[in-house]
Amino acid sequence: MKAMILAAGFGTRLFPLTIDRTKPAIPFLGKPLVGYVAEYVATFGFEDVVVNLHHQPESVRRALGDGKDFGVRIHYTEEIPSILGTAGALDNARHLLEDDTFVIVNGKIITDIDISAAVETHRRSGAIATMVLKPNIKRERFTEVYAKDGFLTGFGDYAHPLSVGEIKDITLDLTAPLMFTGIHVLEPRVFDYIPRGVYSDIVPTFYNPALRAGEKIAVHVTDANWFELSTIPRYLDVSLEMMNGQSVLAGNNCIVSGRAIVKDSIMWDNVSIGDDAHLYRCIIADDVTILPGEHFENAAIVRADMVRTAEEVPEKALKGYIQGDNYVVPLIEYI
Repeated sequence: MKAMILAAGFGTRLFPLTIDRTKPAIPFLGKPLVGYVAEYVATFGFEDVVVNLHHQPESVRRALGDGKDFGVRIHYTEEIPSILGTAGALDNARHLLEDDTFVIVNGKIITDIDISAAVETHRRSGAIATMVLKPNIKRERFTEVYAKDGFLTGFGDYAHPLSVGEIKDITLDLTAPLMFTGIHVLEPRVFDYIPRGVYSDIVPTFYNPALRAGEKIAVHVTDANWFELSTIPRYLDVSLEMMNGQSVLAGNNCIVSGRAIVKDSIMWDNVSIGDDAHLYRCIIADDVTILPGEHFENAAIVRADMVRTAEEVPEKALKGYIQGDNYVVPLIEYI
């Protein structure tokens, strides 16, 4: 059985951290994010892994290589000239997937969900596909997924956020809506629903038509740990949560003055922090210099010249400003 890791997206909400790489190739606790996903599927016995590419494809190739360092063999598919959507990505890789049951995993997640248990649920169900779901306890902005008696019944809108008064009781909430984790188990027969050579997403192209046709689509519900790193604030939060109490994580060749104060922050490679600089809850990208006396809080910082040469600032990106040689993005969700 093969696994496919989806790694073709643009990562617009992670801009400017994704100026020179795609989202799955950003560093996360010392290795590329997509490397964690490759190691994750390897722990469940997946040796052959398909990885789709489009935006900044070489950044993923550099991150993963042939997969040997992560315990897998990588087969790349590239989407040219345009990105193809999830269903289109499957079509583009059907020659690698159509001979057996396969698993799809989003390349932007960190999780300990038991894929073997999901595959067992799938095999017992006799379904054409199985979606791995999780209760959306915090009512984050994910589409609601409806299920009954172990099978998918449909999709709703985004989950309704909790009020301030409701948040304190979320651990006791037994009525939380279900959300999709980005992991699903599929039979080759899904290709009967997927058109050839066009952009198409998986829900309108496969899941909704399959439900209308009376296909059985199983659900595997889990309360395992699951984090999705699609925004800069989430990237920072999840990094800090997984640092086991460590306050600062530094990449290669970082120089921090003994007079600087740095707390709850992530530094990538070749970062320099000067005397009396203060950083709190910051992400400092490659080759950034923080000058003596500079103070930053709740911010992502990259070199300004990278932004100046970027084709555009994505509409979904958090807005920033240039300060000296740096481009600073306030993480407004925390202000």
